[in-house]
Amino acid sequence: MEGAPTRQVHHGDGVAWLGRAALPADHALVTSLPDSSEIPGLGFDGWRDWFIDVVALCCRQVADDAVCVFYQTDVKRDGRWVDKGYLVHRGIEAAGSHLLWHKVVCRVPAGTITFGRPAYAHVLCASRALRLPPGRSSADVLPALGQMTWARAMGTEACAAIARFLVAETACRVVVDPFCGVGTMLAVANAHGMDAVGVELSRRRAARAARLSL
Repeated sequence: MEGAPTRQVHHGDGVAWLGRAALPADHALVTSLPDSSEIPGLGFDGWRDWFIDVVALCCRQVADDAVCVFYQTDVKRDGRWVDKGYLVHRGIEAAGSHLLWHKVVCRVPAGTITFGRPAYAHVLCASRALRLPPGRSSADVLPALGQMTWARAMGTEACAAIARFLVAETACRVVVDPFCGVGTMLAVANAHGMDAVGVELSRRRAARAARLSL
């Protein structure tokens, strides 16, 4: 790309925005979907269905050789773990896509006891047509999450690992995050030479996302 990487942040509903049209061939989608606590009006069962449907929508809206990457942390509800990695798998399969890789990111040092959320997060990458030869494998466990720009952010080290993968293994040079929060993935994408497009329902967070610098 010529010139400095660009960033666009739209204030609005990411699902509605994404559903308007398929993304161009050079666009990858990288996001973290909201937890049930962030959409209380759906109820837990309604949120599960919504989550799977939105993952499927994300996968359908990227080009065949492009990728969707999902960063999700499990939660505990009524003493039971809610495995968001499993829910992402459900959505990927519903869209007719396949899993390219599934990594674990250590949120705290190994051996640390945590409450409410586990010591790790999932990062899952899906595509319809792209395949990776065995010789292009990368580490399955990322030892550090990196800086957290806000409480629900994707860690900067996790974002950087995703950005390096996109540059090295795909033709995608624009990162789209329909639930961008304060814009961590957008800023990291720019730092790796890629353009970025974000959508955020909160006007305040959208304004932060437009100017976030790491």
